[in-house]
Amino acid sequence: MRRVRWSHRNHPKAIAERQAVIRQLPAWQPQDERILEWSLPPEHLEKFMESLTGQMMLPVAVVGPLDVEFGRYRRDETFNLIEISRTREQLYVPIAHTEGGLSVSMQRGMNVLAACGGVKTYLLDDRMTRDSAFVFTSAGDAVICSHWVQTHRDELRRWINDPDHPGKNKRSEQRVAEVSRFAVLLTIETRVVGPVCHVLYQFETSDACGPNMITRNAYALNREIVTNMEGDLNLAPIHIFLEANLGGDKKPSHEYFNGGHGRTVLAEAIVTHEVLQHQLNMTPEALRNLEWVGIHGSIASGMQSFGFTPASAIAAMFVVTGQDLGMVGTSSMAHGTVQVVPQGVSFSLQLGGLEVGTVGGGSQLPHAQSYLRLLGCLEPGGAQKLAQIIVGAALALEISASASMASRGSENFFRAHFERGGLRS
Repeated sequence: MRRVRWSHRNHPKAIAERQAVIRQLPAWQPQDERILEWSLPPEHLEKFMESLTGQMMLPVAVVGPLDVEFGRYRRDETFNLIEISRTREQLYVPIAHTEGGLSVSMQRGMNVLAACGGVKTYLLDDRMTRDSAFVFTSAGDAVICSHWVQTHRDELRRWINDPDHPGKNKRSEQRVAEVSRFAVLLTIETRVVGPVCHVLYQFETSDACGPNMITRNAYALNREIVTNMEGDLNLAPIHIFLEANLGGDKKPSHEYFNGGHGRTVLAEAIVTHEVLQHQLNMTPEALRNLEWVGIHGSIASGMQSFGFTPASAIAAMFVVTGQDLGMVGTSSMAHGTVQVVPQGVSFSLQLGGLEVGTVGGGSQLPHAQSYLRLLGCLEPGGAQKLAQIIVGAALALEISASASMASRGSENFFRAHFERGGLRS
């Protein structure tokens, strides 16, 4: 078989060459030409990926209004989050998916929320982490490294956060600064595992999701640590890894289930007895029984999260707002609760590590920009607002789907999927 040199570049000739190879595949049919057509000119898309060749179309539903009260936040001088105001809006939420029943179920949940005074959301934490690993020949050296970093962490923070840091004005060929001025180092923690000293950097990334900017700043910090530690102690690691899995990026982890990586958000709502009965045909006892069974089922399976179907809402909103789809795993870590209260049932949903941004990456795609603008998320603080909208929409879906599953024999859940085509294939 002849080896084809496959270019990753996106100039017109390279795109045409890749398309020509695809057209020669044995399974190619004339109707497949649609995947090589463009709804946007390639030059609008080429900066978002390498090896650009074609496109994929996904349908977008709009559901709502979502009656949501969300908070606005800032950090004080010690980097603690402070809520500065609360705003209530009615938003129409776009979701891109191919899951029959998802749109109508989320819509039902939003109708329920509107009938009960809406949903309240909160931002509990907001930071992105990068875990660098310094490998030594002995555990003792790793302990020394940990002590050195802890002793100098305030000095390192001032150094990297200095607005006049030379790396913030030194740009590469891609016109990107070596050190990001938008990523603010909040703190540094260390953890020793055998001969390895893990150095966990925690950054605020403003309205960006931030993995690229914190990677640049972590790299600069690693070099600074090595240079100074070698001068102070004559100690140098044998290996340095920029990320070593304690950072929590793109994977669920016990470490960040309750927050600390990404935007930690909480949504709550009380559904009254009247709405439970007339709109959901449901009782508090049936929902409590479903939660009891689900909790024990999740424990028996070793499941980390407890939520009914948050990933469906999160993935659908990630697609439509241009988020990194690899981050759905971390972002879907969820803890839902059901509590019987005098008014009816109190629902809550917490997402421990929602990795979203409204600046940079796929959020700059033209369609994503339109949807973000319609949600009011292109202004300062838009990423925190988007995170709260997502958890509010996810709670709406949780309420509706849980009520369907809690019905007698889960008949409502079955009927919804059967009638929407999920069981016809």
